[in-house]
Amino acid sequence: MRIERVVPARTGLAGAWARGEAAATPFYPPSTDDPGAVRALARSLGQVWTGEKRARLAGSLRGGGAESASRLERFVREGGFVVTTGQQPVLFGGPLYVLYKALGAIHLAARWEVLLGRPVLPVFWIASEDHDWEEARLARIIDPANELHEIRVEDTLEDRHPPLFRRKVGRGLRAAFDAFAVHLPDSEFAPRWERILDEAASAGTLPEAFEAVILGLLGDRGLFTLQAHDPGLKEATRDLLVRELDEGAASEQALVRRAAEIEGAGFACQVPILDGALNLFVEGPTGRERLFRGGDPEGGFVLRRSGAVRSLEEIAAAVRGDPAILSPNVLLRPVVEAAFIPTLAYVAGPGEAAYLAQSAPLFERHGVHRPLVHLRDGFNLVEAKIEKVLAKLDLTSDALSEPFHELAGQVVREGMPEGIRRALGEARGALARSAGTLAGEVRALDPTLEPVARQLQGQGFQQLDEIEKKVVQSLKRENEITLDQLRKAQLHLHPGGEPQERAIGPWYHLYRYGAELIDRIATELR
Repeated sequence: MRIERVVPARTGLAGAWARGEAAATPFYPPSTDDPGAVRALARSLGQVWTGEKRARLAGSLRGGGAESASRLERFVREGGFVVTTGQQPVLFGGPLYVLYKALGAIHLAARWEVLLGRPVLPVFWIASEDHDWEEARLARIIDPANELHEIRVEDTLEDRHPPLFRRKVGRGLRAAFDAFAVHLPDSEFAPRWERILDEAASAGTLPEAFEAVILGLLGDRGLFTLQAHDPGLKEATRDLLVRELDEGAASEQALVRRAAEIEGAGFACQVPILDGALNLFVEGPTGRERLFRGGDPEGGFVLRRSGAVRSLEEIAAAVRGDPAILSPNVLLRPVVEAAFIPTLAYVAGPGEAAYLAQSAPLFERHGVHRPLVHLRDGFNLVEAKIEKVLAKLDLTSDALSEPFHELAGQVVREGMPEGIRRALGEARGALARSAGTLAGEVRALDPTLEPVARQLQGQGFQQLDEIEKKVVQSLKRENEITLDQLRKAQLHLHPGGEPQERAIGPWYHLYRYGAELIDRIATELR
């Protein structure tokens, strides 16, 4: 199998930044390829991060492998740092890019531990406060018969949207695993992966199941995890969230100015800045709800979905009782993370890289060091059987992103007998010449006749197009095997019309190729 590098960010602000374009670079911290920038940030963090704060973080981390206790002890004692990445919990670990992000954090942390001579831990932030159930409960798998299947956890709440860590899934995870397992390949590597998936299926919530998968795959490589609803984290960052609640209008103004700068440079903003919206969610009558300013003359807040109104005092009092009811939005989340973690860099996907550019004013407002941003690597896993199809049809992996009917027509046309291709071309040329000659002759007699002659040319071209379509249809029938191979190749590299790394998880490939696959991906990291 070949591991093919792909560019995860091609368009927009993140794409321009990844290419080093001058218009985009002012919106980002220095490059993670600059050792001086890494050392400078480490010095700045070292001035404010105490052993007590590091010990607080260490108490909230899970995983880290067999030597986790000693690594955490060194992290606290020697004044260590962290490289983070993260993701919303997704059924059975989510798409392949989640694996790439986690491996990227492990790789970067190892490099910088050598550079700095201090412990640098890779930490995966599990966004357990998220409430996007539709995305979280879905997993896709390609079976050995080359069919794509979608597996979902049953929805038992429907009209409520609680944070994922509060949503108990009961037997739903086990039922989803049973449906998922039917489509997994038989292999000598199966027992190892079945143990991980079985542990995930036994969890009570999707964040717990997601953590079981992440640590099952990468815990022995030194990866730690941190749940966003962790009590120690929520207690430590409660004051920051309440301050944002109180100063939401000033934060909005700062973000509006930042958005204007980004748009002025020619880029669209990843996250729209809504009028009156706070960078906070609170748990309300319908679950996790976005907060908006308004409600009453005393400065209350409106919960977006339910329309309920809460005062600042009411929310602050509720947060004192349960800090987990208040949570950050996508722009404030990295600030909360960096307030609890001495973060050197965040390994980001293209969407995250775009909103991290927008969030800079919030770091400044809360006095939190802004981490460096490291764009994750992207890959296609191209099996030998797919490689053969690409070579046979002279196609690239990128070409398979086109709709199948267009690809099929292109492949068939390229295989059209030369005699038919030549005859169609000659017929079109002859028709154009004859129609042009006729139009010129009748124009001299009566100019109103010229459009009629031109219409004859258009009708003739339509007839030739119809002939070509029928030839292509006939060739498609003769080339059913080739087109079936094309369909399978497209399924593996662009399942459901999406890039492979965003559509399917690692399980099909892990079952077929074992843990060596993870080793091979790790060696390909920048």
